[in-house]
Amino acid sequence: MKVLIMSDSHGLTKEIEEIKNRHKDEVSLMLHCGDSELSHESLELASLTVVKGNCDFGADFPNDVICDINGSTLYLTHGHLYQVKSTLLNLKYRALEVGARFVCYGHSHIANAEMIDGMIFINPGSIRLPVLRRQKTYAILEVENSIANVTFFEVNGTIVENLSQQFSL
Repeated sequence: MKVLIMSDSHGLTKEIEEIKNRHKDEVSLMLHCGDSELSHESLELASLTVVKGNCDFGADFPNDVICDINGSTLYLTHGHLYQVKSTLLNLKYRALEVGARFVCYGHSHIANAEMIDGMIFINPGSIRLPVLRRQKTYAILEVENSIANVTFFEVNGTIVENLSQQFSL
């Protein structure tokens, strides 16, 4: 199963559509980790599972979503409610509460994938305002058997090799 993950688009619309269209035939699920700054009725967010970020004022999105990925739990949130800019500990505790194997979040605009205590934490970065790198990024999580691949892409679809990782489950 493949899952597209983007975050922190901060008002962009054309780029969201381009990313969705590029991968629509290869992914089973499309996620937005918040701060789209678009309304719930926005056509660009159609077909995306979206959570509310700290800049989504008045938007009617949930703070978090729990999804099933090949029998494993994926937890989706923006991250601001868990202080992810300073630590992943609070988010880890929440992920443990819901039994998550995969945790997708944004807020910091820092693209990263790492395994912590058997859980894979994925921040796709920002497709508008990246931090610590120039590439504006999103990610695709592919889970097959006991392997999880996290591939990062620039907005134009170019793979960011030095960020992409493989994890054994």
